[in-house]
Amino acid sequence: MISVALFNNKGGVGKTTLTYHLAHMLQRLGHRVLAVDLDPQSNLTAAFLDEDELSEIWQEGLESNWPLAEGQQKLLLRAYRDSGTVASAVQPIMQGLGDVRFNDPITIIDGLWLVPGDLNLSAFEDKLSAAWPNSLIGDPAALRTTTAFHRLITDAARRVRAEIVLVDVGPNLGAINRAALLAADTVLMPLAADLFSLRGLRNLGPALRDWRRVWQTNVLPHVPPDISAPRGTMTPLGYVVMQPKMRLDRPVKAYQRWLDRVPVVFSSSVLNQPSAVSSGSYEVATLRNYQSLMPLAHDARKPMFDLRSADGALGSTQTLVQRCYHDFKSLSEKVLERLDDLPAHTS
Repeated sequence: MISVALFNNKGGVGKTTLTYHLAHMLQRLGHRVLAVDLDPQSNLTAAFLDEDELSEIWQEGLESNWPLAEGQQKLLLRAYRDSGTVASAVQPIMQGLGDVRFNDPITIIDGLWLVPGDLNLSAFEDKLSAAWPNSLIGDPAALRTTTAFHRLITDAARRVRAEIVLVDVGPNLGAINRAALLAADTVLMPLAADLFSLRGLRNLGPALRDWRRVWQTNVLPHVPPDISAPRGTMTPLGYVVMQPKMRLDRPVKAYQRWLDRVPVVFSSSVLNQPSAVSSGSYEVATLRNYQSLMPLAHDARKPMFDLRSADGALGSTQTLVQRCYHDFKSLSEKVLERLDDLPAHTS
């Protein structure tokens, strides 16, 4: 099993859309894929599940039913405990009552599973922040907190025998993302060719290197053998340019201006190679803008490249659907090639 976190410090670049479609295409190519939603916004979970399913796993209305008889309270709390979301999994740690509670991932289709996110995960931020300094001195309770996502991902992947884990994280450098990224073997960075994405690269590159250095130098040597801990490699896999609404073969001058700077900024900020003149080898792909397909895909509850005429994809729209399929197939194959080129490891 190998894990890939999709991350950019700048939001609004299509990260969740990329994760969702990459998961479906990798499954289509014959791989067992686990998607893990570690973004408290839970947009990836909302893409995979409809409102009825979300209401069930999030136990919507639980609080509004208080006060209830003691027996009813216990049943509702047990339902939330067994809901399988990330927040319910780490709830014992948040309450100081135990360790990670493991659950089976949700089956989306054969070969594709989801560990669903939860808005309540945001409450875990303070717990992770407080645990970080104590992790540096080998405190077991703090280490169990800091490694909670790693152990959750490892257990879920084992249960479904996943080959590839895609981890969706929020656009920030907070404690939740630090723990999530430390649990990732590799990092794929979606970005737009604009000033804000470049600024995001300049911020996240040094942060990843600092987290990797501190974890591998100051924490890992002190982790007791009974606590499973990630290696904290976070190997940069490359970046995917998510194109704005324009023709792929005729980018405007302003777009090209920022696009030309991405390889150099990636080399200097992420790879820490300021003197290198990048050949663009870390650009995995540039994806067209498929904004016109997204509403249809949302209504049909399926990936954009699976849209049919019955879903409203008529005429020229069907041609765009075919292009979308080939683009994501090519992207997925390139991601697989890069994963194959990594040194052999055990997650």
